[in-house]
Amino acid sequence: MRILIATDAWHPQVNGVVRTLTSLARSASALGAEIDFLTPDGFPSVGVPTYPGLRVALPNRREIARRIEAASPDAIHIATEGPIGWAVRAYCRRRKLAFTTSYTTRFPEYIAVRSVIPAGVSYAVLRHFHAAAAMTMIATASLRQELGARGFRKLGTWTRGVDTDLFTPDDPVELDLPRPIFMTVGRVAVEKNLEAFLTLDLPGSKVVIGGGPQRAVLQRQYPKVRFLGEKTGKDLTSHLAAADVFVFPSLTDTFGVVQLEALACGTPVAAFPVTGPLDVIADHPVGALDTDLRSACIRALGISRELCRSFALERSWENSARQFIGNLSALQPSRSQRPARRVAASGAVRG
Repeated sequence: MRILIATDAWHPQVNGVVRTLTSLARSASALGAEIDFLTPDGFPSVGVPTYPGLRVALPNRREIARRIEAASPDAIHIATEGPIGWAVRAYCRRRKLAFTTSYTTRFPEYIAVRSVIPAGVSYAVLRHFHAAAAMTMIATASLRQELGARGFRKLGTWTRGVDTDLFTPDDPVELDLPRPIFMTVGRVAVEKNLEAFLTLDLPGSKVVIGGGPQRAVLQRQYPKVRFLGEKTGKDLTSHLAAADVFVFPSLTDTFGVVQLEALACGTPVAAFPVTGPLDVIADHPVGALDTDLRSACIRALGISRELCRSFALERSWENSARQFIGNLSALQPSRSQRPARRVAASGAVRG
């Protein structure tokens, strides 16, 4: 099966959507599926005032059509609800082609904390966007229930996984910091609720990995916290393995792949009991969930690192990819019309 995934989120962005899609492509290839990506690459872009440092593509109708037809997919999946996603949705609607979508980011909540637009307005727009899809894939049971209550229909499940070959407890970096070390990883932005972690009265040290618009401000406000910037690959793995507890303070993530990455490194999780942590951790003895985040952090210190690693080993990206491909195969989406002679799909990055 040849699959085209349209996404507004792409490298060099470092976030859960990009990590999920690149991991999906790698695992799908081993299952005999070929994934191309229609990304912002090659399109002009503009900055987003409410998201400092973030730029969005400005696709044009003709180039979107050219790239889709050059990719000649058997199935089309739209991963994001940005300009690329809307443009591909419009192409499919014009040609009466079935397509699937995924709900991966809580944009209504993100927008609400950065602007005066109520979350209800944003949800109405997203409900309209996803209503045209043959299936909207979501990662967790609690998110399915929540979106169903908001009027979203045709919901399907696509769980997430972790690369247990990359994320391992081996070779932790030497951090010259007082123990225990409480660490968080992610975009340093207001929607991640980092101050719920930074303000805690905890023993030992606090470490923040990641970049974002709030980093400079928070670094000044919390001089005792170590801000280490962005980490990727083995560098990220070695830091996660060096932590005693991974703290996930977000209230808005739909899943939080980084939780599984921390667990694969043998590091227990402390989080609020909300969508994402409730689905990843639930009642498994690999993390502590509490409305009192400090209490969760302290309890997590006593959790077995071996149990955390064993838990992650059962949640591979191969299983996630198999589920994704199965959703597309069951729906049998329409194949887009092939051009008479296949040309290179500029801007469509092959997985």
